[in-house]
Amino acid sequence: MDIEQAKKEAGIAAVQFVESGMHVGLGTGSTVKHTVIEIGRAIQEDGLEVIGVPTSIETENLAIEHGIPLSNLTELGGLDLVIDGADEFDPEFNLIKGGGAALLREKIVAQASNRMIVVADDRKRVERLGAFPLPIEITPFEWEDTLKRISLICGVPANLRVIESNGPESPLITDNGNMIVDAGVGDAFIDNPALIESQLLHLAGVVEVGLFIDMCDTVVLAGQTGVEILHRSDE
Repeated sequence: MDIEQAKKEAGIAAVQFVESGMHVGLGTGSTVKHTVIEIGRAIQEDGLEVIGVPTSIETENLAIEHGIPLSNLTELGGLDLVIDGADEFDPEFNLIKGGGAALLREKIVAQASNRMIVVADDRKRVERLGAFPLPIEITPFEWEDTLKRISLICGVPANLRVIESNGPESPLITDNGNMIVDAGVGDAFIDNPALIESQLLHLAGVVEVGLFIDMCDTVVLAGQTGVEILHRSDE
């Protein structure tokens, strides 16, 4: 099966966990966008009744386009589940997220959810985290100094994420007005993601780190042979 078709099928399959009356976090990314679209279809055609909380402006616009009622955590108080993507996940279902630059809002929504379901393709399944550079959201103020300190902790150079346009490159700015640093990491990170997360969050200037530890419960996995559903207790 073509991987893009598999990603679409996995995104749709994740909607089986959504029931009427639920408050649902809506993730961001190329795979979970199919989940958002399918939830919208189910609302319009099957009478599904849910309220969504988006994790990015991009997802908010997509949800509105497909007729999903939206609210926020202040109004709802909490969520039944969140469905989101991942850049990597390991056998313990620890995640690297932030390739779409929405990691801060994604983590806020995930921590407010009773359950986290990740939709991903099988290229994101790894034995140890770290092949994908670790996204870190930082404040613009004195970002060069923050970048230097991140590099010292990770043991290898970290890079400011930029966007390309017709003119000069410029820093990518998140929905929160911050910047994204992508950090390569050493063996200490791979062996102990909780430690590196703690060290990075201790830095003034670091807003959030794209490590989601002990948060994911279920992975809906897209592969060449179809869709597989994995639960953390199965791994």
